[in-house]
Amino acid sequence: MRAGAITWQLAQVFWVGGIWIMHFVLLKALEKIGFASILVQEVALYTRPLLVGIALACVLLQLMVLKQAMPARQLLKDLRGQLLLVSAALAMSYFVTQNLWPAAQYWLAYSYLALGMCGLLLVIQPVPLAYPALRSS
Repeated sequence: MRAGAITWQLAQVFWVGGIWIMHFVLLKALEKIGFASILVQEVALYTRPLLVGIALACVLLQLMVLKQAMPARQLLKDLRGQLLLVSAALAMSYFVTQNLWPAAQYWLAYSYLALGMCGLLLVIQPVPLAYPALRSS
């Protein structure tokens, strides 16, 4: 289960860290440097879907790790499982909205920031370990 714990933490670093660094550091730094606001918006329009795609892949990876740590029926009762499922739904809604209704910029921003908030809530949860009934003593 050590590999699962390392995978869990590494996936969190990639998707949660990436979302927050891009939104609150990179874009703000570009504005502070003096880049034109339209250029900053273009950077955001290009990088957000990439980060949401990375987030979706990492969320699916974390769901697999969590599935190995506990039975499937426990997955929906666990806060980590709930947060991961909500994160996956937000990421998918981001892509559906982007493809079907690209003018809905507020929903895209909401999906992106809500995904980041779910990630922050997930970071403060404990790393999944082997299910107690499956552990050998």
